[in-house]
Amino acid sequence: MTHTRYAFVKAQWHADIVDRAYDGFTEIIPTNQVDIYDVPGAFEMPLMARDLASSGRYDAVVCAAFVVDGGIYRHDFVAQSVVDGLMRAGLETGLPVLSVSLTPHHYQETDHHNAIYQDHFVVKGREAATAALGILKARQKLPQRSAA
Repeated sequence: MTHTRYAFVKAQWHADIVDRAYDGFTEIIPTNQVDIYDVPGAFEMPLMARDLASSGRYDAVVCAAFVVDGGIYRHDFVAQSVVDGLMRAGLETGLPVLSVSLTPHHYQETDHHNAIYQDHFVVKGREAATAALGILKARQKLPQRSAA
């Protein structure tokens, strides 16, 4: 019997917050079914997600990032590009690629905000696990294509 395998990609920008998504995810999905991949930031996730999804080793890929306004450019551009890239990776490979990529409107690097977002990422990790299980179950019900 083969177990379902998941790839979990974590952006290392604000890792103290982002890593909590993995904690929430593994409250529902056993850790022995999850391989972790760290990437420098959110912008690198779509390429990694596509490569992992096309590897044939995983049933779903989950990507987590915290995209905040660093004062250099508009973070909403980065967030939109990342989510678009993740969606494209899933559509191109036919494998579920899920996003726990959050872009808060207001974030200050204070203990208070960090605690709020760390807790929130645990919740989002749980939601990603539930979504992964749900989409895999739904796809199992799809009629099988016959060979022509």
